[in-house]
This record gives sequence, C-alpha cells and structure tokens, in this order.
Amino acid sequence: MYLVYSLLLGLGFLIMLPKFMLDAWRHGKYISGLKERLGFLTQESVNTQPTIWLHCVSVGEVQAARPLFAALRRELPEYAIAVSTVTVTGQRLAQEVFKEDAVRVFYFPVDWRWSVKRSLNTLNPSLVLLMETELWPNFLRECRHRGIASAMVNGRLSAKSFSRYQRIRRFISRVVNCLDLAVMQTDADAERIRQLGLPADRVSVCGNMKFDADTTTFISPSTADFAKHFGIATAPVLLAASTHDPEEKIILEVFRQLRAGKSADIRLVIAPRHPERFNAVAALLQASGYSWSRRSTLNNNGNVGADIILLDSIGELKSLFPIASVVFVGGSLAPIGGHNILEPAAAGACIVTGPHTWNFEAIIKAFNAQNAIVQIQSTDDAEARLVEVIGELLAAPQQRKALVERAQKLIAENRGATSRTMSLLKSLLPMPIDL
Repeated sequence: MYLVYSLLLGLGFLIMLPKFMLDAWRHGKYISGLKERLGFLTQESVNTQPTIWLHCVSVGEVQAARPLFAALRRELPEYAIAVSTVTVTGQRLAQEVFKEDAVRVFYFPVDWRWSVKRSLNTLNPSLVLLMETELWPNFLRECRHRGIASAMVNGRLSAKSFSRYQRIRRFISRVVNCLDLAVMQTDADAERIRQLGLPADRVSVCGNMKFDADTTTFISPSTADFAKHFGIATAPVLLAASTHDPEEKIILEVFRQLRAGKSADIRLVIAPRHPERFNAVAALLQASGYSWSRRSTLNNNGNVGADIILLDSIGELKSLFPIASVVFVGGSLAPIGGHNILEPAAAGACIVTGPHTWNFEAIIKAFNAQNAIVQIQSTDDAEARLVEVIGELLAAPQQRKALVERAQKLIAENRGATSRTMSLLKSLLPMPIDL
C-alpha cells in the first residue's frame, strides 16, 4: 500500500505540475523553498542539542502552536526546536513568530521516502510533533523505522475527514499506528482515531491549545497604525476575516444594505484567507463603487475615510480584531469548514459566522451553547440574515458586550490544554541523566 500511495503521490504531482508552475509564476507559490521541500536542508550552525521537530501546516496551526512552542522552550530548555510548514503564508508567519527562538524554520518535505529521509538525516530529531490533522504516511513510517518518537498534538479529526479515511481504513490504520501518541482536542476526535486503529492506550484528550493563546499580544503597533490611517475613531467597523470566494461578494452586498439603512457610517475591512486572491478581491472592490484602499498602501494619502480596506498582509489580522465592532469569520458561507474563532473571541470581538464550521465543530458547539457567538444556520438566505443580525448587533452595544463577555468566560474556563499536553510529551523523551 505504501508503494501504491507513493506512486499515486507522484502521479498526482505530475498531473498538477502545470498548475504548480502557473501558481509559481503568478504568486511565487510552491517554488518558495523548493530545495527544502525536496529534503535538501542547509547545514546551519552546528547544533549540539537534541532537537524537537514541530510541524504546522499553515497559518492556523502556527498560531495554535505558539503556546506549545513557549512551553517547550520553558520546560525543555535542553532541546532545540525546529519548525516546519507546508504553505507559503504559514512559512512567513512562522519565520516572524519563531525565527529568534527556533534552531531553524523551513518547509516540510514532500512525502516521498527519499525526500523525507534527507530531512530526517539532517535534523535527526528526538521527537516529532504534528499539529492537528497532519498524517503523512511515508514520513511517519520513516520516523517509526528510525525509532524517532512521533505525536499528533492538538489533534482533531472531523466527521468529514473520518469518513474519507474510513474508505482506506486498512492503510490508514498502519499509518496512525506509527504514532506513539495522539493528543486529541475532544472525546469525539479521540474516538474517531481509535476507530481508525490507534490503540486506546496511545490516545489522550487534553482540550484545545488554541484556548491558551496569549491575548496580551493582540493590541500591537499595527492596531494603532491601522486605526490612524483608516481614520477610525467611533465609526463601527465590520471585519470580514479569512474570507473565500464567494464570501467577499456576499459581504459587499451586506455592507451595501447596512450603509443604506441605519448604519450609514459603517466601514468594512476584508481579509482574504489566501494571498493569491488579493488581486481578485481588489478588482471586486474597484468595481463596487466605494472608495477603498489596500493595507499595503495604507501610508499613502487618501486612505483616511476610505469606505473599504483590503487587508493584503500576512500575520496582521489578529491585531485588527480589537478595532472591529463585528467580526465575520469566513470559510463558513463557502463550504470550507470555517476558521478559528478563538483569536477574535480572545481579543474581545463580537463574532458572526456561517453554517459550514465542521473544522471547529466542538468549539462552535460550545460557543453556541453559551450564546457566545451568532451563527447563521443556512446559506439559502445568508445575505438577508447577515444584514439582519449584523444590523441588530451594531445597534445594540450592550448585546455585543454580553456576547464578548460570555465568549471570554468560556475561553478562560477551557484553558490548560498546553500544560496537560506537555505532561504527556515528556514521557516520550529520554529521561535526563543525573551526573
């Protein structure tokens, strides 16, 4: 089965090669860090410490890994930490967040056995940590073959992913059995990975480390800089975060109707999830008839008072949550599965989301149970419902405040996953030798 998987991976690469080349030419995707993706890691300055390899596929996982990274540095100072990502945006953020403290930040190798071997030969980690849902068959198999301990941390396995894995259960059972430990977010996640074949004694539930994110970093110089140049004082701001096609069109129409109603002074900030869509969204704004500006040109004249700002930057989104009156979290009207609501909640934002939130099923369920979020239940009348809901929230500051307070109380009650996870991870590492 591993041979079939590798052949299919190679075939898929060949089929997708024209798209990869086009994306590389247009947006610089995939070509970035190509040598690292093929397993050719540069020999950095000599590192005599044993190493922990922390893998975060993209921006969301990098953000989620921040409390874990801090705990590893604090509680296991004898280990160096190397951080890998798959996406370009994840790499940029990881470079910004971890570069000073990580022994290296690099791209994860393509899951061919030869590229995986090269990366492992260079790093020779004592422990590999895979954030959330990363199951790479050849990589995990090679770790097991070399006796390198591996763990899935902050693990989640949605019903949709579980259904897909069930179709190849015999193979995926061999893959998950390469894990020494799976630290899952919820009981449902734990049950699903057990059903895929991982023994129960290697599965634990510790909660979601995203609840442990440091909220003190939300107010940043970017917050004040943005507010100054956008001319934000007391006007309400609608922030559409991590949007996908066609969510920008929907939000624009919602904005249009709000402006025509009782929220004539509302401003809009749109933050597309993927940088390669910045220009497409810019074209949409250009055709909207509203005054607008890019964040990347925010220091130019003419930005103060712009109706709409396109946030075409990486890693800055969370610094804008404190100035938003309402945050719409994207990927939830488009069938993407939603994005993380904990960051805006921790920052004190009032949150609205759509119905497609299976990637954060347990979190959304908990927030709904505490009336700490507003969720649109259907995409059929999403536009009208968003106009109604956001309009009501803008007109009722006390209602927004109550939602925020309930959300922050829920976050406070669910902290501690990182410390519980650390206790389990320490059991995978060699005991220190007393001299």
